[in-house]
Amino acid sequence: MNELFDLRGKVALVTGGNSGIGLGYARGLAKAGAAVAIWGRNPAKNAAAQDELEALGAPVLALRCDVAVEEEVEGAFAAVLERFDKVDACFANAGVPTGTTRFEEMTLDEWRRVMDVNLDGAFLTLRAAARHMKERGEGGSLVVTSSASSIFGMPRGEHYAASKAAVTALVRSLAVEYGRRGIRANAVVPGWIDTAMTEGLLASEPFSEKVLSRVPAGRWGVPADFEAIAVYFASDASAYHTGDTVVIDGGYSKF
Repeated sequence: MNELFDLRGKVALVTGGNSGIGLGYARGLAKAGAAVAIWGRNPAKNAAAQDELEALGAPVLALRCDVAVEEEVEGAFAAVLERFDKVDACFANAGVPTGTTRFEEMTLDEWRRVMDVNLDGAFLTLRAAARHMKERGEGGSLVVTSSASSIFGMPRGEHYAASKAAVTALVRSLAVEYGRRGIRANAVVPGWIDTAMTEGLLASEPFSEKVLSRVPAGRWGVPADFEAIAVYFASDASAYHTGDTVVIDGGYSKF
Protein backbone atom coordinates (compact mmCIF):
# COMPACT_ATOMS: atom_id res chain seq x y z
CA MET A 1 0.00 0.00 0.00
CA ASN A 2 1.24 3.50 -0.84
CA GLU A 3 2.13 5.04 2.52
CA LEU A 4 0.82 8.42 1.39
CA PHE A 5 -2.70 6.97 1.26
CA ASP A 6 -2.41 4.39 4.03
CA LEU A 7 -5.34 4.85 6.40
CA ARG A 8 -4.43 2.15 8.89
CA GLY A 9 -4.92 3.58 12.37
CA LYS A 10 -7.40 6.21 11.18
CA VAL A 11 -11.14 6.31 11.88
CA ALA A 12 -13.65 7.70 9.39
CA LEU A 13 -17.33 8.44 9.83
CA VAL A 14 -19.68 8.45 6.81
CA THR A 15 -23.29 9.55 7.17
CA GLY A 16 -25.61 7.98 4.65
CA GLY A 17 -22.89 5.38 4.33
CA ASN A 18 -25.13 2.39 3.67
CA SER A 19 -25.71 3.05 -0.05
CA GLY A 20 -24.84 5.18 -3.05
CA ILE A 21 -21.99 7.65 -2.89
CA GLY A 22 -21.69 7.21 0.88
CA LEU A 23 -21.07 3.49 0.51
CA GLY A 24 -18.59 4.32 -2.25
CA TYR A 25 -16.71 6.54 0.21
CA ALA A 26 -16.87 3.80 2.85
CA ARG A 27 -15.56 1.12 0.49
CA GLY A 28 -12.56 3.23 -0.43
CA LEU A 29 -11.82 4.03 3.20
CA ALA A 30 -12.09 0.37 4.21
CA LYS A 31 -9.82 -0.78 1.37
CA ALA A 32 -7.20 1.74 2.50
CA GLY A 33 -7.22 0.31 6.03
CA ALA A 34 -9.42 2.74 7.97
CA ALA A 35 -11.90 1.79 10.65
CA VAL A 36 -15.27 2.95 9.38
CA ALA A 37 -18.44 4.08 11.12
CA ILE A 38 -21.55 4.43 8.95
CA TRP A 39 -24.84 6.05 9.83
CA GLY A 40 -28.14 5.43 8.08
CA ARG A 41 -31.84 5.32 8.83
CA ASN A 42 -32.48 1.86 7.37
CA PRO A 43 -31.28 -0.94 9.70
CA ALA A 44 -31.37 -3.60 6.97
CA LYS A 45 -29.24 -1.50 4.61
CA ASN A 46 -26.90 -0.69 7.49
CA ALA A 47 -26.41 -4.38 8.23
CA ALA A 48 -25.77 -5.24 4.57
CA ALA A 49 -23.23 -2.43 4.23
CA GLN A 50 -21.51 -3.50 7.44
CA ASP A 51 -21.17 -7.07 6.17
CA GLU A 52 -19.70 -5.84 2.88
CA LEU A 53 -17.20 -3.52 4.54
CA GLU A 54 -16.13 -6.09 7.11
CA ALA A 55 -15.45 -8.49 4.23
CA LEU A 56 -12.87 -5.95 3.07
CA GLY A 57 -11.12 -6.35 6.43
CA ALA A 58 -12.26 -3.14 8.07
CA PRO A 59 -13.48 -2.69 11.64
CA VAL A 60 -17.01 -1.35 11.12
CA LEU A 61 -19.70 0.21 13.27
CA ALA A 62 -23.11 0.70 11.63
CA LEU A 63 -25.62 2.82 13.53
CA ARG A 64 -29.17 3.91 12.88
CA CYS A 65 -29.19 7.70 12.95
CA ASP A 66 -31.44 10.41 11.56
CA VAL A 67 -29.02 13.29 11.02
CA ALA A 68 -31.86 15.82 11.15
CA VAL A 69 -32.38 15.01 14.86
CA GLU A 70 -29.83 16.66 17.14
CA GLU A 71 -30.14 14.09 19.93
CA GLU A 72 -29.59 11.20 17.53
CA VAL A 73 -26.49 12.82 16.03
CA GLU A 74 -24.99 13.52 19.44
CA GLY A 75 -25.77 10.01 20.66
CA ALA A 76 -24.42 8.32 17.54
CA PHE A 77 -21.23 10.37 17.60
CA ALA A 78 -20.68 9.42 21.25
CA ALA A 79 -21.17 5.77 20.28
CA VAL A 80 -18.51 6.07 17.58
CA LEU A 81 -16.07 7.53 20.10
CA GLU A 82 -16.92 4.79 22.58
CA ARG A 83 -16.09 2.15 19.96
CA PHE A 84 -13.10 3.74 18.20
CA ASP A 85 -11.98 6.49 20.63
CA LYS A 86 -11.60 9.10 17.89
CA VAL A 87 -12.76 10.36 14.48
CA ASP A 88 -10.06 11.49 12.06
CA ALA A 89 -12.31 12.16 9.06
CA CYS A 90 -16.02 12.94 8.91
CA PHE A 91 -18.02 12.73 5.69
CA ALA A 92 -21.38 14.50 5.99
CA ASN A 93 -23.03 12.74 3.09
CA ALA A 94 -26.59 11.88 4.16
CA GLY A 95 -29.23 13.50 2.01
CA VAL A 96 -32.75 13.24 0.65
CA PRO A 97 -33.72 13.77 -2.99
CA THR A 98 -35.87 16.43 -4.51
CA GLY A 99 -39.38 15.85 -5.75
CA THR A 100 -41.05 17.18 -8.91
CA THR A 101 -43.10 20.00 -7.41
CA ARG A 102 -43.18 23.32 -9.22
CA PHE A 103 -41.63 26.07 -7.10
CA GLU A 104 -44.82 28.11 -6.82
CA GLU A 105 -46.65 25.03 -5.55
CA MET A 106 -43.95 23.91 -3.10
CA THR A 107 -45.08 23.79 0.52
CA LEU A 108 -43.03 24.96 3.46
CA ASP A 109 -43.12 21.39 4.79
CA GLU A 110 -41.53 20.09 1.59
CA TRP A 111 -38.88 22.84 1.69
CA ARG A 112 -38.08 22.00 5.30
CA ARG A 113 -38.01 18.23 4.64
CA VAL A 114 -35.06 18.69 2.32
CA MET A 115 -33.33 21.38 4.39
CA ASP A 116 -33.68 19.36 7.60
CA VAL A 117 -31.52 16.54 6.27
CA ASN A 118 -29.33 18.10 3.59
CA LEU A 119 -28.39 21.28 5.46
CA ASP A 120 -29.28 20.91 9.13
CA GLY A 121 -28.04 17.32 9.12
CA ALA A 122 -24.69 18.42 7.70
CA PHE A 123 -24.49 21.18 10.30
CA LEU A 124 -25.20 18.85 13.21
CA THR A 125 -22.77 16.20 11.95
CA LEU A 126 -19.90 18.56 11.20
CA ARG A 127 -20.45 20.46 14.46
CA ALA A 128 -20.04 17.26 16.46
CA ALA A 129 -16.93 16.34 14.49
CA ALA A 130 -15.40 19.82 14.75
CA ARG A 131 -15.90 19.88 18.52
CA HIS A 132 -14.22 16.52 18.87
CA MET A 133 -11.31 17.35 16.57
CA LYS A 134 -10.71 20.68 18.31
CA GLU A 135 -10.73 19.08 21.76
CA ARG A 136 -8.50 16.24 20.62
CA GLY A 137 -5.99 18.67 19.18
CA GLU A 138 -4.64 16.47 16.39
CA GLY A 139 -6.45 17.99 13.40
CA GLY A 140 -8.77 16.15 11.08
CA SER A 141 -10.77 16.27 7.87
CA LEU A 142 -14.35 17.46 7.38
CA VAL A 143 -16.01 16.61 4.07
CA VAL A 144 -19.52 17.32 2.81
CA THR A 145 -21.26 15.96 -0.26
CA SER A 146 -22.69 18.79 -2.34
CA SER A 147 -24.16 18.49 -5.85
CA ALA A 148 -23.87 19.84 -9.37
CA SER A 149 -27.20 21.51 -8.61
CA SER A 150 -25.15 24.01 -6.58
CA ILE A 151 -23.56 25.08 -9.89
CA PHE A 152 -26.46 24.81 -12.34
CA GLY A 153 -30.11 25.75 -12.04
CA MET A 154 -32.38 22.90 -10.93
CA PRO A 155 -36.03 23.50 -11.85
CA ARG A 156 -38.48 21.93 -9.41
CA GLY A 157 -35.54 21.29 -7.12
CA GLU A 158 -34.84 24.73 -5.71
CA HIS A 159 -34.83 23.45 -2.14
CA TYR A 160 -32.32 20.72 -2.99
CA ALA A 161 -30.07 23.10 -4.93
CA ALA A 162 -30.20 25.68 -2.15
CA SER A 163 -29.24 23.10 0.47
CA LYS A 164 -26.28 21.91 -1.60
CA ALA A 165 -25.05 25.43 -2.33
CA ALA A 166 -25.30 26.18 1.38
CA VAL A 167 -23.07 23.30 2.42
CA THR A 168 -20.32 24.43 0.05
CA ALA A 169 -20.40 27.83 1.71
CA LEU A 170 -20.35 26.08 5.08
CA VAL A 171 -17.13 24.20 4.39
CA ARG A 172 -15.37 27.33 3.15
CA SER A 173 -16.14 29.02 6.45
CA LEU A 174 -15.10 25.96 8.46
CA ALA A 175 -11.82 25.86 6.56
CA VAL A 176 -11.05 29.41 7.68
CA GLU A 177 -12.23 29.01 11.28
CA TYR A 178 -10.43 25.73 11.98
CA GLY A 179 -7.44 25.85 9.63
CA ARG A 180 -4.94 26.85 12.31
CA ARG A 181 -6.01 23.83 14.33
CA GLY A 182 -5.07 21.47 11.53
CA ILE A 183 -8.70 20.78 10.65
CA ARG A 184 -9.46 21.02 6.96
CA ALA A 185 -12.88 21.21 5.31
CA ASN A 186 -13.83 20.46 1.71
CA ALA A 187 -16.85 19.65 -0.44
CA VAL A 188 -17.26 16.94 -3.05
CA VAL A 189 -19.57 17.94 -5.91
CA PRO A 190 -20.97 14.91 -7.78
CA GLY A 191 -22.53 15.15 -11.20
CA TRP A 192 -25.03 12.59 -12.49
CA ILE A 193 -24.35 9.43 -10.50
CA ASP A 194 -26.18 6.13 -10.88
CA THR A 195 -27.63 5.51 -7.42
CA ALA A 196 -31.01 4.62 -5.95
CA MET A 197 -31.67 8.35 -5.56
CA THR A 198 -31.32 9.03 -9.30
CA GLU A 199 -32.47 5.76 -10.88
CA GLY A 200 -35.83 7.18 -11.95
CA LEU A 201 -34.24 10.05 -13.86
CA LEU A 202 -31.45 8.01 -15.39
CA ALA A 203 -33.92 5.41 -16.61
CA SER A 204 -35.86 8.06 -18.51
CA GLU A 205 -34.96 7.89 -22.19
CA PRO A 206 -35.64 11.59 -22.91
CA PHE A 207 -33.58 12.65 -19.89
CA SER A 208 -30.78 10.26 -20.77
CA GLU A 209 -30.62 11.51 -24.35
CA LYS A 210 -30.37 15.14 -23.24
CA VAL A 211 -27.95 14.73 -20.35
CA LEU A 212 -25.68 11.81 -21.20
CA SER A 213 -24.75 13.45 -24.49
CA ARG A 214 -23.30 16.31 -22.42
CA VAL A 215 -21.06 14.09 -20.29
CA PRO A 216 -17.61 13.99 -21.93
CA ALA A 217 -16.76 10.76 -20.11
CA GLY A 218 -19.66 9.14 -21.97
CA ARG A 219 -21.28 7.41 -18.99
CA TRP A 220 -23.08 7.98 -15.73
CA GLY A 221 -20.92 8.10 -12.63
CA VAL A 222 -21.04 5.22 -10.16
CA PRO A 223 -20.32 5.04 -6.40
CA ALA A 224 -16.93 3.44 -7.10
CA ASP A 225 -15.86 6.74 -8.66
CA PHE A 226 -15.87 8.24 -5.16
CA GLU A 227 -13.64 5.73 -3.40
CA ALA A 228 -10.39 7.50 -4.22
CA ILE A 229 -11.49 11.01 -3.24
CA ALA A 230 -12.57 9.69 0.15
CA VAL A 231 -9.16 8.11 0.71
CA TYR A 232 -7.42 11.30 -0.38
CA PHE A 233 -9.41 13.57 1.94
CA ALA A 234 -9.04 11.17 4.88
CA SER A 235 -5.31 10.79 4.34
CA ASP A 236 -2.38 13.00 5.25
CA ALA A 237 -1.91 13.59 1.52
CA SER A 238 -4.59 16.28 1.73
CA ALA A 239 -3.08 18.03 4.76
CA TYR A 240 -2.74 21.37 2.89
CA HIS A 241 -5.96 21.08 0.89
CA THR A 242 -8.86 22.95 2.46
CA GLY A 243 -11.76 25.21 1.62
CA ASP A 244 -12.19 23.62 -1.80
CA THR A 245 -14.97 22.08 -3.87
CA VAL A 246 -13.89 19.06 -5.90
CA VAL A 247 -16.17 18.33 -8.85
CA ILE A 248 -16.53 14.70 -9.93
CA ASP A 249 -18.90 14.74 -12.88
CA GLY A 250 -17.18 13.16 -15.88
CA GLY A 251 -16.65 16.65 -17.30
CA TYR A 252 -20.36 17.53 -17.42
CA SER A 253 -19.86 21.01 -15.94
CA LYS A 254 -17.21 21.85 -18.55
CA PHE A 255 -19.30 21.10 -21.66
